[in-house]
Amino acid sequence: MMDQLLKTPLTELTGVRHPIVQTGMGWVAGPRLVSGTANAGGLGILASATMTFEELERAILEVKSRTTNPFGVNLRADAADAPARCDLLIRHGVKVASFALAPKQDLIAKLKDHGVVVMPSVGLPRHAEKVAAWGADAVMIQGGEGGGHTGSVPTTLLLPSVIDAVGIPVVAAGGFFDGRGLAAALSYGAAGIGMGTRFLLTKDSSVPDAVKDLYLSYDVNGTVVTAKVDGMPHRMLRTRLVEEIEEASALKRLGPTMRRTLEFKKMSGMSWVGLARDGREMRKSQGRSMAQMALAANTPMMLRAGLVEGDTGAGVLASGQVVGVIDDLPSCEELIERIVTGAVAELKRASSYVV
Repeated sequence: MMDQLLKTPLTELTGVRHPIVQTGMGWVAGPRLVSGTANAGGLGILASATMTFEELERAILEVKSRTTNPFGVNLRADAADAPARCDLLIRHGVKVASFALAPKQDLIAKLKDHGVVVMPSVGLPRHAEKVAAWGADAVMIQGGEGGGHTGSVPTTLLLPSVIDAVGIPVVAAGGFFDGRGLAAALSYGAAGIGMGTRFLLTKDSSVPDAVKDLYLSYDVNGTVVTAKVDGMPHRMLRTRLVEEIEEASALKRLGPTMRRTLEFKKMSGMSWVGLARDGREMRKSQGRSMAQMALAANTPMMLRAGLVEGDTGAGVLASGQVVGVIDDLPSCEELIERIVTGAVAELKRASSYVV
C-alpha cells in the first residue's frame, strides 16, 4: 500500500489518500471495482442508477465488508426515490454522494448536515455556480472526450472555466489515464481527476474479459457520439450495432425501444406509475421531449447487454476517447500507484523549468 504523495482539496475533503476518482459507471462500478479502488487509496463511486433500492443497500454493505476506506455512491437527482436513497447513504455512513444532475437544495443540506460530501457532476460553469451556491462541497466536470453522456466542450477548456467560476474543489474527468494527466489537471488548479474507461479496463472490473479485449482493440478514432440510443449525446465504441442504430429511421427504432422499456420495467421492479413519475421528473429537470424519454429506457438494457452479458451484438459499450491509448489491464492498486508516482515525477520535472 503506497503512502500518500499528494495532498489536495479532494484528499482533504474525502479522506482518501490519492486524488483519483473512479466514476460511477452503470453496470460497471459495482462493489468489486469500488472496493478495489478504495483499498488502493482512491475514491470509488458505486453506480446506483441501475440498481433497485434493495440492490443499492446490499451493494453498500458489500463494499463496507470489503474495505474500511471512504467511498461514494452516484445518485440520480431526478429519481422519485432520491430522498430515500440519500437517507440510505446517511444511515450506512457513506462518505460521498455524487450526482449526475443537480440535486435539490434541501437534499444537499440534509446530506451535508450528516457529514456526507456532496459532489455533483456539471457540464457548464453556470451549473457549477448554481450547485456551489446551494452548498455543494465539490463538483466534477467531464469534458467532451469522456465516455457515456457527454458534452461538446473539451476538458482543457471546460476545466479552467469552471475553476474560475467557483471557489470549491473541482475534479476533472474526460481524457485521463496516466500520471501526466493528473499532473496537468493539478497544474490547471483541479483537486484531482476522475476516470471511467481507465477503471473499466482493470483486473478489478467485472466487465467480461472478451469485452475488455474488444475495448483494447480500438484506437482513438474508435468512438462515436450519438443521440439515437437514448435521445442525449452519448459517447460509445463505434460497433456495428451503433452504426445500424445511427442509420435506422425513427420508425424502425420504435419496436426495439418499446421492448427494452418493458425489459427495464421488469428488471427494475418499477410500476408504470413509477416510470411515468420518473419520466416527468426527467422532462422537468432535463427538458427532454416525450420521444427522448422513451429512448432513455434503452440505455440501461443496452448497456447491460454489452457490459454485463458480453453480448456486443445487442448491447452498446460506453467509452471515452482515451480507450485508444490504453493497452493493459492492471489492478486498481497498480493503476493508482502508477498514476500517482508518474504525476509526482512530472510535477518535479516541470518545476525544474522555474528560474
